[in-house]
Order: sequence, then structure tokens, then C-alpha cells
Amino acid sequence: MRVEDFDFELPEELIAQTPLLDRTSSKLLIADFEKQSYTHTHFKEILNELNEGDCLVLNDTKVMPARLMGMKEETGANVEVLLLTQIEGDHWETLVKPAKRVKIGTEITFGEGLLKAVCTGIKDHGGRIFRFEYTGVFFEVLDQLGEMPLPPYIHEKLENKDRYQTVYAKEQGSAAAPTAGLHFTDALLDEIRLKGVKIAFVTLHVGLGTFRPVSVDSIDDHEMHSEFYRITQETADVINKVKAIGGKVVAVGTTSTRTLETVATKFDGQLQADSGWTSIFIYPGYEFKCIDGMITNFHLPKSTLVMLVSALTSRDFILSAYKEAVDLKYRFFSFGDAMFIKGRNY
Repeated sequence: MRVEDFDFELPEELIAQTPLLDRTSSKLLIADFEKQSYTHTHFKEILNELNEGDCLVLNDTKVMPARLMGMKEETGANVEVLLLTQIEGDHWETLVKPAKRVKIGTEITFGEGLLKAVCTGIKDHGGRIFRFEYTGVFFEVLDQLGEMPLPPYIHEKLENKDRYQTVYAKEQGSAAAPTAGLHFTDALLDEIRLKGVKIAFVTLHVGLGTFRPVSVDSIDDHEMHSEFYRITQETADVINKVKAIGGKVVAVGTTSTRTLETVATKFDGQLQADSGWTSIFIYPGYEFKCIDGMITNFHLPKSTLVMLVSALTSRDFILSAYKEAVDLKYRFFSFGDAMFIKGRNY
């Protein structure tokens, strides 16, 4: 299967630059594979698509204000550092621009010395390992100095940084938001619970590898970057019980999907408490072991995310849905509209 098979025409003006004031007012395309149908509504109507006994699974990761603007102590040159992954203690994997200015031993200062960093390692594609030095609590310093790491296709300034967080964000560690969850409000989640739908949480810290372009021609040659995940026994028990009584498991976003499928693959279709690093790559031909449906945003052409959602139904079915979304001027990507995909076994 070729990467080109997942290309589609996307007018640039459909790339959402700012979030809507009301999270639940985005458009919602319901793609039902069994009925081979597409219907159009608004996100607040997702309540009508979930039934008592189903389970909605959310990723409770929290986006770090991970973009830091600093200066080289030696020359005063400006350097941008984007935190990706905490390796251990105060050592972090990062992306640096311009990377050529930063060699092992380079010292960078942020916020007039509130935070300092020393380069201790070099990785490919502008990657650097830093050891950070500071007084107090690292994440409090980061909250004071850092900016939200908005994707490169968003050119507008984000007025309220909380709009790039889900309302249930809890576990600090992501370099990007699990954007399918941005459509939910506390009030909508309460309505979903009142209907008898179980709500469960997993954690997957989103790295930028998920969004990097696929640079090979054949899908089989692509290697996914690893991301840290965690699932509790409480969540595992809730989902296992829902599946045992025939309820549907609906993952909110590709990150929740990858977490659930990683653990279900590891434990022969059942879930149990687990944590670790996943590089699972889901594309057509994959047999899903946990989820029945997915709520997701609209993704970039030729991306691993388009491949993942295609696996839940079929490539042709998803690309037809995307064409319909383009024709009806849906908003795409992080701040865009949503799709509820009812999979093959829904």
C-alpha cells in the first residue's frame, strides 16, 4: 500500500486557524460504515449517537507550554527550543531552531536566567538533549516562561491558551493536544454520564512524531515514533465489562485508539493496567481488538492519522467522507470540525 493512496485535495482556506467560542458548536460528520452513509449535524448532538452501556474513552494528557524562546549565553543569538519528551529527571529530548547553532556543551538561558539549559546530546532532524537548571518546580517555571506549541499550519495567535487543552486535561506531558477531545465541555460530559454511558480515561503523551510527514513511498517502510502511555486497572475493568455485555467502546481521538489497541494487542484482546512506550502503526488491514467507533478531527493528507481512521472502515469510505467534508466546507485539523466513525463491527 502506497502513501499516495491516502492523498486528497484540501483547500488551504479550510484549515481552521482559531477555535470556535463554543466548543460543542463545531460540525459533526457521522460516518456509518454498515449503512454506508454520511450524515451531518453539530457536535453537541453526539449525545444522540451514544447509548446506555457504551463507553467513551478520553485521553487525559495535558499539553505543556513547551515552546521556549532563549538566547545562547556565549553569543546572545536567539534560539527556539520545543520540549518533546522527558527522558529522566531534568534531561529532555527537544527540537531546536536553528539547530546548527547548538552543539554539545552549548548553554542557553531563558527568562533572564530563570531557566538554563546545557546541550548534552545530538539527535537527527534538529533534535537535541538538554539538561535543565532552575530553582523551584520545573513545570511552574515552564508555565511562566513557555508558550503553547501550536502546529505549524496555525498562523493566528491563540488568545486563550486553555482552548488548546481539553477540559479534562490532567497528566502533564504532551507536546501537542489530543484535539478530538477539544469539542467536549464539562456540561456535555455530564449529560453523557446521565444517559448511562461510561466515561473512562487513558493517558498518551502526544509527541510530534505523530504529525511528522511520512517520507517513504510504501507504508510498510514507515516507522512510528514512540509515545508514552498509561492505562489504570480501573479503566481496564470498566472497558472489559462494557465489552462483555455488548456495549460499544468509542475512543475519542487517535491517541486513545492507539493506547487501547496497544494494550489489547499485548494482552490478547483484554485490557489490564499497563504503561510503557508504544509505536503501534495502524493502517488498513489492521484487525481492531478493542474499539468499535472513534470520534476524531479531520487530518492531513497522506498522514498516518488518515491511515489509522481508514483502517476502522476502509480507505475509500474515509476518503469519500473527506471529499464530502471538503465540499461542505468543514473546518480541518486541530481547531476544526469532527467526525464520528462507526466501524465495521459497530
